[in-house]
Amino acid sequence: MRPRASRRRFLAIGVAAGAVGGAGCAAQQTGGPSDGDGADDGSQNTDAQLPNAVGVEPIVTGLEQPVDAAFAPDADRRYVVERDGVVYVHEADGLRETPFLDLRESIVTGGERGLLGLTLHPEFAQNRRLFVRYSAPVREGTPADYSHTGVLAEFRAAADGRSVEPGSERTILELPQPGPVHNAGDLAFGPEGLLYVPNGTSGGGEAAQNVSDNYLGCLLRIDVDAGGAGAYGVPEDNPLVGRAGREEYYAWGFRNPWRLSFDGDDLYVADVGHNRYEEVNLVEKGGNYGWNVKEGTHCFRAEECPDGTPEDVRGGEPFLDPIVEYPHSGAPVSGAAVIGGAVYRGSAVPELQGVYVFGDFQAQGRLFAATPSDADQWPTGVVEISEGDRLQYLLAFERYEGEVYALGTGRDGGGLFRIAASA
Repeated sequence: MRPRASRRRFLAIGVAAGAVGGAGCAAQQTGGPSDGDGADDGSQNTDAQLPNAVGVEPIVTGLEQPVDAAFAPDADRRYVVERDGVVYVHEADGLRETPFLDLRESIVTGGERGLLGLTLHPEFAQNRRLFVRYSAPVREGTPADYSHTGVLAEFRAAADGRSVEPGSERTILELPQPGPVHNAGDLAFGPEGLLYVPNGTSGGGEAAQNVSDNYLGCLLRIDVDAGGAGAYGVPEDNPLVGRAGREEYYAWGFRNPWRLSFDGDDLYVADVGHNRYEEVNLVEKGGNYGWNVKEGTHCFRAEECPDGTPEDVRGGEPFLDPIVEYPHSGAPVSGAAVIGGAVYRGSAVPELQGVYVFGDFQAQGRLFAATPSDADQWPTGVVEISEGDRLQYLLAFERYEGEVYALGTGRDGGGLFRIAASA
């Protein structure tokens, strides 16, 4: 077992790693990952029960850069998010031309900024409440060199579900963002009705181990149904309530937790890596997932690589390893930036039942599938997509009534696709 670092050494590791933290993202955005050291540790396994291929059925087409979607529980209606700032409604007769929500005059774009996420309240059919995340201009009092402000806002849908009520926006959170990258952007309600909000390091690697001075490199959990004067409440059992740190924190030590999903009580978070490894974490309350001391299960540019924080940092908490990691090259399961996924509970592809289906930004007609295991690393294999040129780049996944849907772009532009049996 590796020794724990002293507090001084631990903080020094974080600062040194942060100085080089942006290089990997630049490679991903330009269409090709940095190869890093090209190492293949041989940990990528395949599961013989997985299908060789699946189909993807187009549900919504005609999009440009779809980054999220939500399914109305009370109607044949889907809400799809375009990163340029518009949410559209898709119904049985197609995509409505008039936007459901248009935030183009409120957002900033460029880098990884824009309209990034949407989720519906668990009681949306009754209260018509929905929540979005977007990149806004810097607010007064923000450091001059900051990129933007990440906003979590609530809206209320009109009675017909085809637009939002004018003037219904309510700001829940404003998160100052130092850089235009690694901003995450997802949000999801857990089974207990609380809202989970991941946030990346925004280009500052050392922030992921600082739970006291910012909301970076973390997963927040808040109560948007709490009464009182505040915009939200803090659950009493959040891990830092009554301790040193921001009480909204649920877990920390992430780089860019782009997308999350629930399967019952299990919470999966896909965290985009730097130059070498991508990872998926099965997240627990109060967990520290190691960035920027570790990248996946590996040391990250450090002479010393401790197993956890020193004793005087929250009692010496361990760094928790991912259930899935894959390299940027040299293995069948490889890529540039993990996009996330969902556990399959549908009926269209029985071989995927109970499997975590996910993908990489540079999909190139492939999905990945991780089979639950008692091993530290879940066996993970490649599942080809029939007519794979429909999905060359993946941006997000959703699950509805057990079936898994992928958002991405390919030969016909952007769209929302349902995973189906191969033709």
